[in-house]
Amino acid sequence: MEEEIRQILEEHGRLPVPMADLDNNADLYEAGMTSHASVNVMLALEDGFDFEFPESMLRKSTFESVSAIEAALTSLVGTPVE
Repeated sequence: MEEEIRQILEEHGRLPVPMADLDNNADLYEAGMTSHASVNVMLALEDGFDFEFPESMLRKSTFESVSAIEAALTSLVGTPVE
C-alpha cells in the first residue's frame, strides 16, 4: 500500500522534492504540496483503491503524510493492500 500511495503522490502531489527524499511521517504540506494538489491526490487514491473518502475524512490532516494516508486507507478498505 505504501508504494502505491508514494506513486500517487509522485504523480499527483506536485511536490518540489522527490518522494524518495521524504519519510513516511514527513509533512507533505511543509514539503510543498498545495491544497489543490491534495485534491488531485485524493481523487487518484479513490480511483486507485476503488473507494470514496467519506466527508468526515476530507480534512487536511488525512493527507498530511504517507503514514496518515495509509492509516485512512486501511480504516476504509481494511487489510493493507500489497
